[in-house]
Amino acid sequence: MPNSWRALRRRILTPNTRETLLDTRGFHKKNRASQDLLETVGRTFLEGYGHAMEARTTAEAEERLERIPTQFRGFAYEGAGMGFAMLDGLPFGGRGSVDRFLAGRGDRHNYMVYVGIGWAMARLPRFRWPAIDRLDPLLRWLVLDGYGFHQAYFHTDRYVHGQQQDTGLPWPAHNHPGYAANAIDQGIGRALWFIGGTEADLVATMIEKFPERRRGDLYSGAGLAASYAGGAEENELLVLRERAGVYRPLVAQGSAFAAEARIRAGLVVPHTALATGILCGLPPAEAAQITLDARQAASATAGQPAYEVWRQLIADEFAAPGGVDRP
Repeated sequence: MPNSWRALRRRILTPNTRETLLDTRGFHKKNRASQDLLETVGRTFLEGYGHAMEARTTAEAEERLERIPTQFRGFAYEGAGMGFAMLDGLPFGGRGSVDRFLAGRGDRHNYMVYVGIGWAMARLPRFRWPAIDRLDPLLRWLVLDGYGFHQAYFHTDRYVHGQQQDTGLPWPAHNHPGYAANAIDQGIGRALWFIGGTEADLVATMIEKFPERRRGDLYSGAGLAASYAGGAEENELLVLRERAGVYRPLVAQGSAFAAEARIRAGLVVPHTALATGILCGLPPAEAAQITLDARQAASATAGQPAYEVWRQLIADEFAAPGGVDRP
């Protein structure tokens, strides 16, 4: 494909960066530093998306993604995951881009790439959604996490203030379809960290307006975002931990997920250590190891997918004596 056509494709299909500004979205602005952080995350996501749209090959996109600063590179890979999933889903985009991306450097960022696929799902017609059997049986639930984030981020009135739930989605229809709403809520919880402008007290207040049955997944997502994206000081993370109450182990589970994602990609930054120290009671490497150990033991049950069993095993570790208060 000629360079000029790829550049045009990028311009046509890449959302405007204004769509990620807090003023555009109507999100809470805690302070200038938090606003700059969240808007940089959004801008970098779209930069990664654009690299996927314009590159001749996934390897070419990876070369550009690797130049992005450590703190934000994972978000660029997430955006590229969306971009390659869009190309796979569009009639003129071809097929196999996501597979090739995950077979290369995208594998180190697989958590983020899967979330990016969920963004594409939110914008593609359902008959163009990715084939479930081509995705990792455990991690594919992260796709619905990404879908949930997108819906809360761009349709905040419906999904946050109106508390809409998407039930009965045809994906993944043959693998615990009843769990889809839980996975989507985990993504909505991540989005609440952005919608609340990283103001932990406000995020907790928004979560507590949801029905109690949804709060565990929402708190898990918020804990992940607080640890991966950052934006909160020690006292604010303590507020998130305390406001979570009985859901503290799930906040820790989300934080441990974030630690594993950053360690796997080689992108650990100081705010990750601050967050896991408070939310998990552990440094990032030890929190991440809990996720890896639990993954080995996770398997599907009659009522739950292996992904949920995995999450619960992690949360149970933090609910054990000492838990998130371990020294």
